Amino acid sequence: MKKIIHKANDRGIQNHGWLKAAHSFSFANYHDPNKVHFGLLRVLNDDIVAPGMGFGTHGHDNMEIVTIPLKGSLAHKDSIGSEGIITANEVQIMSAGSGIKHSEFNASSTEEVNLLQLWVFPKERNIEPRYDQKQFDETGFDNKFQTVVSPDQVDGSMWINQNAVFSLGNFKQGTSASYKLNFNGNGAYVFLIEGKADLDGQSMEKRDAIGVYDTEAFDIKFLEDAKVLVIEVPME
Repeated sequence: MKKIIHKANDRGIQNHGWLKAAHSFSFANYHDPNKVHFGLLRVLNDDIVAPGMGFGTHGHDNMEIVTIPLKGSLAHKDSIGSEGIITANEVQIMSAGSGIKHSEFNASSTEEVNLLQLWVFPKERNIEPRYDQKQFDETGFDNKFQTVVSPDQVDGSMWINQNAVFSLGNFKQGTSASYKLNFNGNGAYVFLIEGKADLDGQSMEKRDAIGVYDTEAFDIKFLEDAKVLVIEVPME
């Protein structure tokens, strides 16, 4: 097993007033030649958006974009007619494909929204743009990995145009979990949203990440109550 370790305090921190962002990979004004991507995972932004503020209408193409709210609510509207609000325990995915324009705003006028947004390079280019969102039963995350995004829509997950699998789990202190990769040649970027953990002897704290590859599986021990996101992607 090979590992890449990304500590939380090594992320690119940007404070725009209405937006506080932490970039795991090079993005916008933050550039680190050693942190451009992990396999086909191109972006992992940890954003806090002020009440009533957000991203005006802008365009994307040929990118799979996954948004996971951790706290608060996010309003979405796009050029293919999709419109909705996503909150914690919901996941949103958008296949930008041949081109799509959208806006994202904090749906609350009083509370911040904290969200993760992730971009994955697509398997097939220039497909028809697609949008989907789904609320998951939080109990389905208890002490196990729940698949929320996958190419074959296993366990009620949403479709993605790539051999990539996104899984979330909420684990109690003292428990452990094994993750088996779904596709040969894939790696996994393990992002600890909350808590403390140990992955193959490497300690992890809140917002730390470890990318693992050249392995078929890995184990995590949870030293505190924890919430974790596993992003499995092709490495090339």
